[in-house]
Amino acid sequence: MSEVVCIGSLNVDLVFQVERMPVSGESVTGRNLERHLGGKGLNQALAATRAGCQVALVGAVGDDDGGTWMLGELADEGVDATGVERVDGPSGTALIEVDATGANRIVVIPGANGWVNADYTATQVSRLAPAAVALAPLEVPPQAVVGAIRAARAAGMTTILNPAPVPHDGVPEGLLELCDIVIPNEHEATSITGIDVHDVDTALQAGRALMDRGAGSAVVTLGARGAAWVTTSGTGHVPTYAVRAIDTVAAGDAFCGTLAASLAGGVEWGRALQRACAAGALATTVVGASASLPRLADIEALIATGEVT
Repeated sequence: MSEVVCIGSLNVDLVFQVERMPVSGESVTGRNLERHLGGKGLNQALAATRAGCQVALVGAVGDDDGGTWMLGELADEGVDATGVERVDGPSGTALIEVDATGANRIVVIPGANGWVNADYTATQVSRLAPAAVALAPLEVPPQAVVGAIRAARAAGMTTILNPAPVPHDGVPEGLLELCDIVIPNEHEATSITGIDVHDVDTALQAGRALMDRGAGSAVVTLGARGAAWVTTSGTGHVPTYAVRAIDTVAAGDAFCGTLAASLAGGVEWGRALQRACAAGALATTVVGASASLPRLADIEALIATGEVT
C-alpha cells in the first residue's frame, strides 16, 4: 500500500547549459544537451520515494518513446505507476536552459499531461486509498487537481497542494479549502495573495492570507533563505543549508516530496521541514531534475554535518 499519492505531470526534460541567457533575438552557444525525467508530478513522486516512502503516481504519458522510457524508469525506482495512463500522442516535454549561476528558464509543452481530467484523477486516488498523504502540483489541468484533492480529502488523506505553476486565471475556486497544507514559493505566494513576498515577514503575511482563504496551513519557500510556515498553532522560519548551487531545477519538488514523505512517515513538523529544506538545498547541487533529487541518507547527512558529502 502506498503512503503518498502524487498527482501531476510527467515530462521528458531536455536540459542544456549556457554561459548566460540570451536576450530577445540573440543566439548563444549551449552545451551538454541531456535528457532527464521531469514534470512536477514525477519529480515529487521520486523525491518522496527517495526520502523513504512507498509512492504511487497519477498522471499520463504518450504512446511515444518518451512515455516508454519514463514508465521504465519509474518501475526501476519502485514508484507505483498503475495510475499513469498511456494515451495517444506525445508525452509532455520541457526545454530547460541553465546558466552559469544555476538559474534556469523553462518552456513546457504539456502533451499527454493535458489529457488528465477530474474524473480520472478522482477515480485513481480513490482506488489507491488509503494512503497517508496526497500531494499535487498544478502542472496538469487545474480541475484534475481539484478532483484528486477532493477524493483524497474524502478518503481521509492529508492533502498538500504545491500551486506551481499558478494558472493564468488563478487557483480554482474552493481548492485551497480542500488543502491541509499549501506550499507556494515566494513568486507563487505573491501571485495568489497579492502580497509582495520578499523576506520572511512578508512570507508569513502571505501564509496567513492563504489560511484566510481556506488553507489549513501554509509553507512559503524562499530559496536560499529557507521556508516560512504558518499553522493554527503558530508561525516559524526554517533556514536552509549553504551549498554551491549549480542548477535550481526541481529544488521545490525535492522540498515538497520530502515534506510529504516525512509527514506520511510520522516525522514531527519541525523535523519534516528541516528535512525538506535540506533536500531542496541538495537538489541545487546536481544538474537535471530527477538526477538531483536526494536520498534520505544524504538528507540526514547534510542535517547532521551542515556539509554536502
